[in-house]
Amino acid sequence: MKKVVVIFLVLLSVSFVHSQQTSNGWYKIVKNIHPEGDDKWDYLSSDDQASRLYVSHGNIVQVVDEVKGEVIGQITGLNGVHGIAIAAGMKKGFISSGKDSSVTVFDTKTLKVITKITVTGKGPDAILFDPFSKKVFVNNGKTNNVTVINAETNKVEATIALEGKPEFSVSDGKGKVYMNIEDKNSIAVINSSTYKVENVWSLAPGEGPSGLAIDNEMHRLFSVCQNKLMVVADAGTGKIIMTLPIGDRTDGAAFDPGLRRAYSSNGDGTLTVVQEEKGDTFSILANVATQKGARTITVNTLTHHLYLPTASFEAQVGNERPKIVPSSFVILELVP
Repeated sequence: MKKVVVIFLVLLSVSFVHSQQTSNGWYKIVKNIHPEGDDKWDYLSSDDQASRLYVSHGNIVQVVDEVKGEVIGQITGLNGVHGIAIAAGMKKGFISSGKDSSVTVFDTKTLKVITKITVTGKGPDAILFDPFSKKVFVNNGKTNNVTVINAETNKVEATIALEGKPEFSVSDGKGKVYMNIEDKNSIAVINSSTYKVENVWSLAPGEGPSGLAIDNEMHRLFSVCQNKLMVVADAGTGKIIMTLPIGDRTDGAAFDPGLRRAYSSNGDGTLTVVQEEKGDTFSILANVATQKGARTITVNTLTHHLYLPTASFEAQVGNERPKIVPSSFVILELVP
């Protein structure tokens, strides 16, 4: 009898440790939002003040009321959506479409299209509104350059050549834009007023950086990389502060300044939560179970809610990409 009790206690202890590793931090999925459509997706963006979520979904952007968890509108006439940038003060949004190398400008109040802009490169992917310069930075992945658009006039102002493929980008709000350069394992630092590349910093040992987030109070950058590392760097000097293990097939990162937490959304079905401690100390707070394919992420920094899109896939046939299971597209809403 004693032997059975000991085995039970050991199993209970192992179960408790595993639970702490996968759910510590009390993150849980509180809602599954189901926008219609079976197309693929990429980035999504939260307009925190308006409690609106803008979701890329094939050739449309679906607009979700974050409070109700319902789709309240959509922007159509697009061609292969990748990213959405919101200039809240201007009541404008900017959508990058990769298939026709364009940016669509829309009114965030009416959701009506204002104009469509042809970018100065091919394969526009991630897109960023910089509040300091009031410019929109469009990362053209197929031509290794960036198109700069004046958010007030909707006109192209410049093209910035890069040494590699730009992935995600962030702004420090003071005149610097940082871009992960995926195939060079580096970060490019751009002056958002002069459009000059001022620095290029190595992210070694990180390889294949995709998602990028920034803490503008402590001046720290968080690059999530394909070799399952989050690289924390000094936004002033490029010095590598620390690396932390994350899940596999990551494509998105986010930072919540209120909770002082960085996130890596991983395609293997996990969300890595990193807690920023005092000084330059960072720790893994949790590895939360999400759903396979949930590779991109956005956070509402006012409510602290996280949003990750994904879907279920049919079994792969040969070398073809697996098809999405009909009506399975979902946005996971997580809360701490």
